[in-house]
Amino acid sequence: MKVGFDNQKYLKMQSEHIRERISKFDNKLYLEFGGKLFDDYHASRVLPGFEPDSKLKMLLELKDQAEIVIVISAIDIEKSKVRGDLGITYDSDVLRLIDAFQSKGLYVGSVTITQYSGQSSADLFKSKLEALGVKVYLHYIIPGYPNNISLILSEDGYGKNEFIQTTRPLVVITAPGPGSGKMATCLSQLYHEHKRGVRAGYAKFETFPIWNLSLKHPVNVAYEAATADLNDVNMIDPCHLEAYGVTAVNYNRDVEIFPVLKAIFLRIDEHCPYKSPTDMGVNMVGNCIIDDQACRDASKQEILRRYYQTLCNVINGTSDGDEVYKLELLLNQVSVSAEDRPVIKAANDLADLNKSPAVAMQLADESIITGKTSELLGASAAVLLNALKALAGIPHETHVISPLAIGPIQQLKTQYLGSSNPRLHTDEVLIALSISAKEDENARKAMEQLPHLKGCEVHTSVILSEVDRKVFHKLGVHLTSEPTYENKKLFH
Repeated sequence: MKVGFDNQKYLKMQSEHIRERISKFDNKLYLEFGGKLFDDYHASRVLPGFEPDSKLKMLLELKDQAEIVIVISAIDIEKSKVRGDLGITYDSDVLRLIDAFQSKGLYVGSVTITQYSGQSSADLFKSKLEALGVKVYLHYIIPGYPNNISLILSEDGYGKNEFIQTTRPLVVITAPGPGSGKMATCLSQLYHEHKRGVRAGYAKFETFPIWNLSLKHPVNVAYEAATADLNDVNMIDPCHLEAYGVTAVNYNRDVEIFPVLKAIFLRIDEHCPYKSPTDMGVNMVGNCIIDDQACRDASKQEILRRYYQTLCNVINGTSDGDEVYKLELLLNQVSVSAEDRPVIKAANDLADLNKSPAVAMQLADESIITGKTSELLGASAAVLLNALKALAGIPHETHVISPLAIGPIQQLKTQYLGSSNPRLHTDEVLIALSISAKEDENARKAMEQLPHLKGCEVHTSVILSEVDRKVFHKLGVHLTSEPTYENKKLFH
């Protein structure tokens, strides 16, 4: 995979820029962190070289100044909203985030439950956090938000919210996902800080869209693809163009809310520090791209992957046709089709030939490895073994796992665990391979190739089981699937 992004330059430049922004206020900056603070796999896919934990590493450069506040909406708690990439609810993710931040030496000051209106599930979650020693604050639903500024900036608006006690100059406001109320939390704090005589500041750290790339640059189009379910649209920032005569890219929600934000700033402090939504940002990502073509190519592949994922989501009932239509328009914008993803044709051709599920994987050298369904292995397990053998230089016909070792695992699955499918999944074949590696040199060589699968492209002719999807995710491969199940059952 070609590197298109200078990660070290980014860490240095981004932390310096945030320090500079803190100094412009009374040593108190509320920084809204959009996107994922770590595990940012979207950024790492469209900007090859960007590490998924880059933003976390950048924050560690500021850890002595930084305090984290995690925000979660009571509405999302009530709905048991789930993070699609991890398959866990937002409230569970809050606990995961606290553990992850603290394990890195970052200080988590509190959790704020927003859009609270007495939801019983939110009360239970608050009690659970407090029993674990976590401070919890409540912010309430404000009628007419965000347009009723007179109510918002009153004791019945932001004044009703509990003031979040913070102790450090940089307060990072983050959340499990979008729509959690991060911006409203920041503005509520500015209101309360002003009442206490502190001129605090607000800034936004949103990786995408990248303001200093063109509107239709594939990296920015890939962001639209990633947020197709939110109906986010990239657009030229009209305020920035008017103020500076410079074209900058932002997205519709920030552009639409900026007049309201400006009015709130003026009411709180009689001064707005920003002339445009772009001014609020502190994003230096666009300055660290070192190979534009590599990022363009990677982003086009990401749009295609999002398209296939959405097709599968329609089949399993978690998405609707409108997202598909939007993604088709985005594919047309960047002139990409299935022919631009060679593993699609390779997997589907093999599936048609054998009349059974098949998988294809493209390695870093662009060679295509395939796997078919057999009596011993599922297609995903087969392609995994075939790819590892290819990378290790082991002949295809050489067994790295003895069929005698596979038999007992099949017996365990079918006779003792009640499975109707005797074929090994990817996790089971990796366990068998690791056991074989202790005695067999070829198995050991194959095992050692696992890190080299990161970034490889995979396509499957059917929707995979949750087990196989998770293994591919952990290996760092980029997966797409045909929007069809292996069988015609209604329950999967």
